[in-house]
Amino acid sequence: MIQENIFNGVKEAMKARDKERLAVLRGIKTAITNELVATKRTPQDSLNDDETIKVITKLAKQRKESIAQFTKGGRPELAQKEEFELTILQEFLPELMSKEDILKVVESKKEQLGISDPSKKGMLIGAAMKELKGKADGSMVREVVESLFE
Repeated sequence: MIQENIFNGVKEAMKARDKERLAVLRGIKTAITNELVATKRTPQDSLNDDETIKVITKLAKQRKESIAQFTKGGRPELAQKEEFELTILQEFLPELMSKEDILKVVESKKEQLGISDPSKKGMLIGAAMKELKGKADGSMVREVVESLFE
């Protein structure tokens, strides 16, 4: 279970006195607890792997947005900190599909739905994301869909 790996990682980071890694892992642990409370469960319960991945994906997305903002704002030292946190978060996420693999799925969905009109891009993105949920980055899927209509 991913959640157990995170909790064990907290213990290991504490023993190794790795403050930066410990802070990130504690942040994940807190986000998991918040999700449990939000879904009307007790903090002693545990999330299944899909729910845990969803929580970690949300945290990773926040880091990516922060990196973009800090880079744009001329704060590379803060962007670097966020990149470090993102690498730790990605350790617990499944490997995302490559652009080529996403293209194959999107093309088959496009053909299956019979979409040829560029105004239906949103429908294609939605259908592709349903199939690729948790396996592909949403911005990458959007990029691939838009490239098909250029």
